Amino acid sequence: MKGTAILFKEDSVTFLENVDHDVFEEIKNQCGCSQCNCQLENKIVDFGSVSPVFWHEEEIDWDYGY
Repeated sequence: MKGTAILFKEDSVTFLENVDHDVFEEIKNQCGCSQCNCQLENKIVDFGSVSPVFWHEEEIDWDYGY
């Protein structure tokens, strides 16, 4: 299943769209750690400290209604 992982950091929010639920679970298991790492597109990505993490089963609709 693919969806969007939403990662909250101290000073920002990161949206990872079209990722497998397994990637979300891997990140979720590292919540609160100083170095949150996962593999995306055959590369290891370090997101630093992440907490909390949320899952959205579909892509997020970015229509701002302008």
